[in-house]
Amino acid sequence: MGQRVKVGGRGKPRVHVITMGCAKNTVDSEKLLAQLRVNRIPIAESIDHADVAVINTCGFIDAAKEESIDMIIANVRRKGKGRLRKVLAMGCLTERYRVDLERDIPEVDRFFGTHQLADVIEELGGHLRKELLGERYLTTPSHTAYLKISEGCDHPCSFCAIPQMRGAHVSRPMKEILDEARILGERGVKELIVIGQDTTFYGWDRWGERRLARLLEQLASVKGIEWVRLMYAYPAHFPMDVLNVMAGSDRICKYIDMPVQHASDAVLKSMRRGMTARALRELIEKIRKRIPHIALRSTLIVGYPTEGEREFEELLSFVRETRFERLGVFTYSQEEGTSAHPLGDPVPADEKERRRGAVMEAQREISEARNEALIGSTLRVLIDREEEGMLYGRTEMDAPEIDNEVVLPADPAIAVGSFCTVGIVDAYEYDLIGRGIS
Repeated sequence: MGQRVKVGGRGKPRVHVITMGCAKNTVDSEKLLAQLRVNRIPIAESIDHADVAVINTCGFIDAAKEESIDMIIANVRRKGKGRLRKVLAMGCLTERYRVDLERDIPEVDRFFGTHQLADVIEELGGHLRKELLGERYLTTPSHTAYLKISEGCDHPCSFCAIPQMRGAHVSRPMKEILDEARILGERGVKELIVIGQDTTFYGWDRWGERRLARLLEQLASVKGIEWVRLMYAYPAHFPMDVLNVMAGSDRICKYIDMPVQHASDAVLKSMRRGMTARALRELIEKIRKRIPHIALRSTLIVGYPTEGEREFEELLSFVRETRFERLGVFTYSQEEGTSAHPLGDPVPADEKERRRGAVMEAQREISEARNEALIGSTLRVLIDREEEGMLYGRTEMDAPEIDNEVVLPADPAIAVGSFCTVGIVDAYEYDLIGRGIS
């Protein structure tokens, strides 16, 4: 490894950015990296070649917080051994716990909150270039990119601390979003994954009405974009005009990520989710009736303080009845400053894990049956990567990293980042096995 550039000296440090947590943090890190590039601050692809580590932290639940703290400590140790000159931390965890972190980990050179991008850049020897705020340095595969359409959240969910870390909901200007999408399309991105704390609320703060449907329609017309995927769609007051746009466009994936969290009226009320179990069932029925082959993805929370055995059985029955195409389950994490915090954390950790396991076992059976039904069919697949002679891709039913994959033998005629038609020859719980047709 070459001689290090001294931080604060004439040269500029080599910076490695480490992203923890969700896709929204990924976008923030990519915007930071783009600013570093235009400021001619060297970007280190590996921590082993860096002078400065910038850790973009997550503060959502206990497990995420622990992972972020472990990452900070690991890099502080690297600094102590002379392998780094500086360690900086930014993002949700530092926004929420800055005073505690400054006290407990003083070896970190500086902490930044969620709205201090300019300060991070200045600390690294550059200046924020406002005219380039739509620019991104992609850390995802070059054919897919996240597109954040809003920041913050106005919902009062009792278990969630996101408003403390990200603030109130703020929609980005539509022109700014579309300009960013066009830049991504020109760079070869084929799939846009629309994200926000609540994407369905887009436009309300700016125009007094939800304009997600209009935005999706515009995104689907961007040159080069072949898939537009909708994530983080809040179920209460879901904008039904989105379904009409989705049904009418072959570029908008027939896929909605809609975190429902629970299906017991007692728990939903305590969670302050703004809808009943009956309303939730009716919404899902309407969605599936309007778009019969849609893939619905959801997330649930088990072990919430008011979830007894009866409430859990209601949830489990709901999962078996609804048969989500994709599903993730979290165990409840008690968070300071939330309205659920005074309820305590009465469900033991091992019982939470038992409940999580029961739900995931039910979902495993559902997923396996759905996948087996696809044997003999042909599907359009976007190829994400090649490993050890095999290609791994996704259908429009699957978001990257969290959903199912299609696996097929490598073929010189099928390039990573391309779409191809795949015949499905076998199936497992969460994977499809195929062969390339074209």
